[in-house]
Amino acid sequence: MLFASLVRFWAHGWIEKLYLEPKVHFSYYGFEWVQPLGNFTYVLFAVCGISALLVAVGYKYRISIIIFFLSFTYIEFMDKTTYLNHYYFISCLSFLLIFLPAHRYFSIEAKQNPKKASFYIPQWSIDSIKILLSIVYLFAGLAKLNSDWLVKAMPLKIWLPSKYDIPFLGDLLQQEWVQYAFSWGGAGYDLAIPFLLWYRKTRWLGFILVVVFHVLTRVLFPIGMFPFIMIVSALIFFDARFHHKILSFISKVFKISKDSWDAKVKTSSVAGIRKFQYYVVGAFIVFQLVFPWRYLVYPGELFWTEEGYRFSWRVMLMEKAGYAQFKVKDGKTGKQFLVDNSDFLNAFQEKQMSFQPDFILQYAHYLGDHFSSQGHQNLEVYVESYVALNGRLSAPYIDPTVNLLEVKESFAHKDFILPFNDTIKGL
Repeated sequence: MLFASLVRFWAHGWIEKLYLEPKVHFSYYGFEWVQPLGNFTYVLFAVCGISALLVAVGYKYRISIIIFFLSFTYIEFMDKTTYLNHYYFISCLSFLLIFLPAHRYFSIEAKQNPKKASFYIPQWSIDSIKILLSIVYLFAGLAKLNSDWLVKAMPLKIWLPSKYDIPFLGDLLQQEWVQYAFSWGGAGYDLAIPFLLWYRKTRWLGFILVVVFHVLTRVLFPIGMFPFIMIVSALIFFDARFHHKILSFISKVFKISKDSWDAKVKTSSVAGIRKFQYYVVGAFIVFQLVFPWRYLVYPGELFWTEEGYRFSWRVMLMEKAGYAQFKVKDGKTGKQFLVDNSDFLNAFQEKQMSFQPDFILQYAHYLGDHFSSQGHQNLEVYVESYVALNGRLSAPYIDPTVNLLEVKESFAHKDFILPFNDTIKGL
């Protein structure tokens, strides 16, 4: 599925559009060295796709999954303009798979070396993937327990009415009660699904809800492969008999004799796992449980400042629109001019930059470097910025008196963000 995703990305021309054409790339703090590789970016995508196929068939598994994790995560980190939660999920899952024995059965590697093949693996290696999926759903559900989502049905009150042209559903989505039903139902779904999938008697109900929810999400919102990734990933909750049925079907399609394959597997005991793998997986799970709470150390409203927002499984929680007009000034002479953002950014980059403070700061420094290289001296960069959040009126966002070239990027709170003159209650 990930191989197909990469082929789809390439076929749509998004490699060139998102990574080769832009003049500016918004990097993650600490990962400024991760940049597109020019035309070699295509090679990077090819390596990532091939390694995904090798992981799928279980050939040179450990090397292949390491290459996939490194290449995919590099692609993800080339530009945070394209940040999506499911990209982060794929990076997390591929990192986890490095330490799991996913190649022990029904793989090319197991066929080539039957002594390493096994009908069994430790239960914790399967449970760790289940826990990761549960974390994704639970944090997504907890994030929806806020007044904008539950009391105001925002941002679904903005998004759903725009889907008026969808057959059968279009007229229904205009109704306010439907918008509230989707808001409350979405929060309840995220919080309940892990428990429904873990419990054997409700597992099929949970999986049916996963399919219905994500198919509906795919119909309503253009969020790429995320719905399919979550549907397929949920299959991990089913027991071994269910997966043997899937493998029997795959065997028939590719004319592979599963019975003769199984006859060569001599090991019936649990495959050995090194202790360090167990500890790494445990530490990774603890990290995933703690890291999303980092926003609590920052002052101000999370939806406004977005400090600690990414990498915390907050999915489609807000609608923000911004305006940012940059002013470049000579600090000695007082001469100044305004910047046309379209000279440096494409439309998608400008949209993302206009309401995210770390983007604004990074772009200001880019402008400083650019105009310095043209001979301008004593530069100062200011921005007049306004942001509208979840249907509220636009409000001043960045302090227009702060010279952004004097501010360095860090994990510290960005005190040039103006206060949010409202309250959003909840987690």
